[in-house]
Amino acid sequence: MLHLSFGHFDADNIPGYWQQITEKQQKWVNDYIPDLWNMACDIFIARFLADIKFGTTDIDIPELSFYSNADSELKIYKQLAEKSISAENNKFGTAGEIPDMIGRETPLTYRYGKNRYITDFAYALADSVRSVINNAGNQTADYGKFKSSMEKAAEWFINHYPLLGGIAAGFRIVETRSRRNLDDIEIAAVNVLNGEIYVNPAAGLTLEEWKFVLAHEYLHAGLQHHARRNGRDSYLWNIACDFVINGWLNEMQIGIMPHNGLMFDETLKNQSAEEIYDRLTDNIRKNSKLNTFRGYGKGDIIDSGWTPDMCGATSLDEFCKNALRNGLEYHSSTSRGYIPAGLIEEIKALSMPPVPWDVELAKWFDIHFSPIEKHRTYARPSRRQSSTPDIPRPSLVTADIPEYSRTYAVIIDTSGSMSPALIGKALGAAASYSVAKDVPFVRVVFCDAQAYDIGYAAPEDIAGRVMVKGRGGTVLQPAVDLLENADDFPKNGPILIITDAGIERDLKVHREHAFLIPEGKRLPFRPRGKVFYFK
Repeated sequence: MLHLSFGHFDADNIPGYWQQITEKQQKWVNDYIPDLWNMACDIFIARFLADIKFGTTDIDIPELSFYSNADSELKIYKQLAEKSISAENNKFGTAGEIPDMIGRETPLTYRYGKNRYITDFAYALADSVRSVINNAGNQTADYGKFKSSMEKAAEWFINHYPLLGGIAAGFRIVETRSRRNLDDIEIAAVNVLNGEIYVNPAAGLTLEEWKFVLAHEYLHAGLQHHARRNGRDSYLWNIACDFVINGWLNEMQIGIMPHNGLMFDETLKNQSAEEIYDRLTDNIRKNSKLNTFRGYGKGDIIDSGWTPDMCGATSLDEFCKNALRNGLEYHSSTSRGYIPAGLIEEIKALSMPPVPWDVELAKWFDIHFSPIEKHRTYARPSRRQSSTPDIPRPSLVTADIPEYSRTYAVIIDTSGSMSPALIGKALGAAASYSVAKDVPFVRVVFCDAQAYDIGYAAPEDIAGRVMVKGRGGTVLQPAVDLLENADDFPKNGPILIITDAGIERDLKVHREHAFLIPEGKRLPFRPRGKVFYFK
């Protein structure tokens, strides 16, 4: 049956067939199928059945590995011909010593339609895949029941759009009328932790509009927008991600944009969600009134659900990232449609492991404190010269660089919300990199509601032997002003600010600086310097 389903009898597939029948003046012949082609097809089928572990055979399976690098019957046929292997050695067929493909009863071509065996096999294969997906999602495969527009849209991604098909297969479509706690969803929302997309059938969208909405929610999940918030306002972050996704979907021409709950602005093209979020924070009062697919004042990214310890939410995140990455590879290899460059970059970025915060902090130190180069000088003889007094040898010494040129200041938030463990971890990292970069002294300033200038301290001292003062409220501007106006601190000396982000909204720093804050926290303003998030 697989000979028929794979088109092995089709004249267009048989090597050299048309030349053969031209020589025979297109007369019907009994042996038009070459025995070597029959053997190649037998090997292809035997390998296929072995790969899917269907049935048993007495064929020596290792023999099939010889043809493992051939991905088609034609390539196997060429391998056999190049190695002058005789079809008499064919032991992969089902008819013993004679070929199992006989041409007398087989039509030469299909001029009036496709090979019906191939078509039937393709439909049967699609039904089998659909059945497996339904079973994995605990759904009954009732092909006779009416399918809603949302279900048809989800099936379309699985069957026809490989970029998002993998994610679509891993999410359940849940209608709002099936649960009481979903009555606040106007059109749709996604919960990655639960692996569900909630849709409102009463929204009155067409099939093409549902394709757009589902693609929107699939990209929220695949691009990990729920996990990339990093302390930002959840609703404004949701709005920023909506602008980016809808811009991509408009370029990709997936479905039709619905009129309700659509965040779309041509002027934001090629901007990331982080950049758009920073623009939205300039007018929080106005932008907080924007609408999403879930409704006014509610984001369609739902990040509450089962905890990782209960159901393995982390594995769901990995599933989404892998599904999107694999979908991109297949989508690109088969040229299935246009994908914006920004979306490709984000998908590839998800495949790369995040850079640890301490590595990013080390890079910041590298920028400001380049390694001290050593040079040779005859002013101090080399110790090797004692063995050869007649040969002058220079000594390798470090350059004489003023100590004040290799220093920086660290402002430490010592308010009540900063735990000793938090301060110790951040200070320990700063101290270790200071030692590694040959920083002789560090200017230390503690600050809660007022500044406490400790002065200069050796890097190894700030890690554990500095007495923390303060523990009141949190206002860091006095510490910044103290350093910027100090005569004994270099004008170009950078400042590292360690805080839990619960500080004033109008902090102004006029020189190079960076923030070191706990992961999940967010500064109450748009920072101009680097921000490092530590765990």
